[in-house]
Amino acid sequence: MTVALGIDPGSRITGYGLVARQGSRLTFLAAGSIKTSAKAPLAQRLGEVYDGLTEVVREYAPEVAAVEDIFYAKNVRTAAVLGHVRGVALLAAAMAGLEVFEYPPASTKMAVAGYGRADKDQVALMVRQILGIRRPLPPDASDALAVAICHLNQTAALKGMT
Repeated sequence: MTVALGIDPGSRITGYGLVARQGSRLTFLAAGSIKTSAKAPLAQRLGEVYDGLTEVVREYAPEVAAVEDIFYAKNVRTAAVLGHVRGVALLAAAMAGLEVFEYPPASTKMAVAGYGRADKDQVALMVRQILGIRRPLPPDASDALAVAICHLNQTAALKGMT
């Protein structure tokens, strides 16, 4: 069994999701969000994301982390802050000894919805269907689960498990 931690970095909300693969079966383990205050200094918010991800890794002991790559942003400041959050996510995973993989948003959307430009609602619906989740999920947690599914499917395909 392989447990993957998917991470959807965000400047105010960082989503996380844990999915296990055993053979060809994917199983939902957990999902949630690390919320920070937009009014707090950036350094404090980054520390909260780091601490939150470290706690998730400690609690669920994933073997790998899959992090969504940066998308095109019109606002340079927003892109820079997102880059900082991604860096913290990568650092938290690396410091925990996890192997870390990065996936562009289009690859993640293609992996779960079959279309690289799928909207958040389509991705959320497909994540719930793939993992058999009946309740709605917060968008950031759903996106994080999609990144984990993308990674597990990609590595399974490379190993010839699909």
